[in-house]
Amino acid sequence: MSAPKFVPNTVYVTYIASTPEKVWEALTRAEFTRQYFFGHSIELEPKTGGSFILRAPDGSVHMRGRVIEYDPPRRLATTWSVEGMEAFRELPESLVTYAHQLEVPDAILAGGRQGWPFILSSLKSVLETGKPIVVSVKMGPPPEMLEAVKQAVAKKPWVKSAKKR
Repeated sequence: MSAPKFVPNTVYVTYIASTPEKVWEALTRAEFTRQYFFGHSIELEPKTGGSFILRAPDGSVHMRGRVIEYDPPRRLATTWSVEGMEAFRELPESLVTYAHQLEVPDAILAGGRQGWPFILSSLKSVLETGKPIVVSVKMGPPPEMLEAVKQAVAKKPWVKSAKKR
C-alpha cells in the first residue's frame, strides 16, 4: 500500500518524561486514550494497512482511517477522516504521525531555545527589510550546551537506540 503524499501543516513537539513503550501504550490502547482524549477511545489494527477508528464517548465513530506506519514503540502514523461531525465529512483525510525521538538533555535544548529565536527573527527581518537583525551580544552555544553535547557524543545514545529497533 503506498501512502498518500501529505505535507505537514502543523508540527507539535512535546517532551514526555516516560519510556517509549509507555507512550506507545498510551497512544494505542483505548483505556489510555479515554483518559486524555476527553472520553474518546482508539481502535486500531496493529499493522501497516490496518484500520483506525476513534470512537466518541457514546460509542459512535468520530474519526476513521487507516494505519500508514506501525513501528512500535517509535512511530505511528494514521489517516483521519471525520465522520462524527457532519459539516466536516467532506474534508480530505489528514495524517497524524506520532514519533518518539531520543531523549535530549535540557542543556542542549536550552541552547536551541536561545539560538533559534534569534536565527528565525533574523530570517524574518531579512525577508521583510533586506537586513538581518543586529545582535549586540556574541552569538554561540552556551558553555552548558557544549558540555552536554560532548557528553552525548561520548555516550552515543542514538547508537543504542538504533540497535534496539
